[in-house]
Amino acid sequence: MGKIIKEKEEALAEIENDGWALEFASEELKADKDVVMAAVKNEGWALEFASEELKADKDVVMAAFQNRGVLQFASEELKADKDVVMAAVETNGDALEYASEELRADVMVVMAAVQSWGKALQYAPDELKADKYVVMAAVENDRWALEYAPDELKADKEVVMAMIEINGLLLEYVSDELKADKEVVMAAVENDGWALRFASDDLKADKEVVMAAVKEDGDALQYADESLHEDKDLIAAGGVI
Repeated sequence: MGKIIKEKEEALAEIENDGWALEFASEELKADKDVVMAAVKNEGWALEFASEELKADKDVVMAAFQNRGVLQFASEELKADKDVVMAAVETNGDALEYASEELRADVMVVMAAVQSWGKALQYAPDELKADKYVVMAAVENDRWALEYAPDELKADKEVVMAMIEINGLLLEYVSDELKADKEVVMAAVENDGWALRFASDDLKADKEVVMAAVKEDGDALQYADESLHEDKDLIAAGGVI
């Protein structure tokens, strides 16, 4: 499609099949609420092509959020509207990036965002990145979200132990001190044997730790210290042939 659509009936017919057709509507139709509402209900990203006036229309923007968190195309006023931003981040957590500074610092908004998409944690202010409950919620959604937590949380044993119960592979992101903490590493490898690869060298040579890892996943033996690779007990425990 390349021609400009000038007739409302034609625009509505095209948009019913594909919301992106709004891009080819006349400027007058891009400012027509009926046309734009039909477009964004079909495809939220079509909000990009709406008139500036309709990008500031709460009804239109909220309709777009029903299937996309396209907050970047909303007006600055609506990016600061908590109802709008909550609707956006609940649909797609990465919409937090486009929220007003004030709402990016709102714990309810941030919690909704990280529960939708854990890595939305990267868009939160430092004080909320350091909030253990926010970080836990993010990690429960996506373990890799721990990457965006501050070093002090990665070194907090209580927090780390709770996170490792969610996924042992989070051991990759914790402090070096905790990678050398036997209690932490044992918890990690009991959850996921492959977490052994992130343990300290000393614990990779600890038979008790390695035993726990290979019982969970026999292939974890490859991450043990070489001195344990031929250990018959470990081989038998992991079912390694």
